[in-house]
Amino acid sequence: MADTFDVVIIGGGPGGYNCAIRAGQLGLKTACVESRSTLGGTCLNVGCIPSKALLHASELLETANSHMAELGIKAKGVELDLPQMMQAKEETVDGLTKGIAFLFKKNKVKHITGRGRIAGKGKVEVIDDEGKKSELTTKHIVIATGSEVTPLPGVEIDEKRIVSSTGALSLGKVPKSMVVIGAGVIGLELGSVWRRLGAEVKVVEFLPRILPGSDGELAKQATRIFKKQGFEFHLGTKVTKVEKLKSGLKLTMEPAAGGDAITMETDVVLVAIGRRPVTSDIGLEDVGVKLDARGFIETDHWKTAADNVWAIGDCTTGPMLAHKAEEEAVACAESIAGLPGHVNYDVIPGVVYTSPEIAWVGKTEEELKAAKIPYKKGAFPFAANSRGRANHQTDGFIKVLAHATNDEILGVHMMGAQVSEMIGEAALAMEFRAASEDIARTCHAHPTLSEALRQAAMGVEGWTMQM
Repeated sequence: MADTFDVVIIGGGPGGYNCAIRAGQLGLKTACVESRSTLGGTCLNVGCIPSKALLHASELLETANSHMAELGIKAKGVELDLPQMMQAKEETVDGLTKGIAFLFKKNKVKHITGRGRIAGKGKVEVIDDEGKKSELTTKHIVIATGSEVTPLPGVEIDEKRIVSSTGALSLGKVPKSMVVIGAGVIGLELGSVWRRLGAEVKVVEFLPRILPGSDGELAKQATRIFKKQGFEFHLGTKVTKVEKLKSGLKLTMEPAAGGDAITMETDVVLVAIGRRPVTSDIGLEDVGVKLDARGFIETDHWKTAADNVWAIGDCTTGPMLAHKAEEEAVACAESIAGLPGHVNYDVIPGVVYTSPEIAWVGKTEEELKAAKIPYKKGAFPFAANSRGRANHQTDGFIKVLAHATNDEILGVHMMGAQVSEMIGEAALAMEFRAASEDIARTCHAHPTLSEALRQAAMGVEGWTMQM
């Protein structure tokens, strides 16, 4: 006899597991079907978390070898132990996945290991690793299948020499050289890891700029800083071929606008051109769930075209971010329970965990100009921030964009040390529809890096005070 539930969630990533936990908290009988043996999805197992562990460790190594001397600290015998660094990363992942399993038990969520697919109205089929099938009956189905690496035509990823983000997190040795295809968040973060560990890193990007979608001024200054760190950029360039040689790889590239081809040799190629939704072979067509032209599930407040079938996270439109999936997860579970679920899609922060960090929330200047929205801006450099100077962390700036008429904050863009932590203040202010003056007149502790946000807000009305 089939197990019967109120909610069955297909996918155990940030969207799936948060939806399951919230549904359990609301008293719904819930099951979460995940193909991996561990919960957490791409983000926790082979994405956000392991990459941040390596970014942190590699930054400490670079600081010890290159920056501590200027602070009067002489470090001797500092060297890389890559196996231990990888082990520490795995221990972090293991602890967090076990934490999710504990929360499932605490909230009476049933974790089912296997590949889930919709088998009809109110039916979810689960196929385990041995091919054994079972069926779940449920009132509601939530699709939280996430995303996968977008392949590059003509380039075969083997996760050894030609790697995706997954392979780049587990290289057995530091390559002498690495070419990163794609200058987005993933490419820059993982390129930063291996550059700090000793690789020569070159980045090839089809567009004429890095970090597509971010504020143009932010991207321009970031490019300048990354070049000083040792990155080599080939912008406006497309890769047409990657050949495996006996002792390396040969890339064939040409200008995106057309022109003569050139070649480049390297030890490792990281393909980081983006991610695509996982929506095939999960039974969507059997119940009438509709996809858009790019393969994303069409939803209206997380409801699909099929009765009692919902979708959240990377398999739907919007930014492919774990925290966006988490917001949708809670809102979806609450909607299923009859509560007013809500997500403010205008206040979804983005972060790049390079050094310096880059973060933003809301509209860019380019978007405001295109929409013909009148705005004012204030900016403040970390070079003029007392804590930044004391810490020798002076790269970057903060920019606040506010409506020219009512002063409502429309966007905040940051680059500098610890801005991943500071962007939350900007997001909170925007959630309450604060004016730039609200931040400008809020007392911040001195000396702190966060004072740069207050100073940038002051700058909207022209009363910035240099420190």
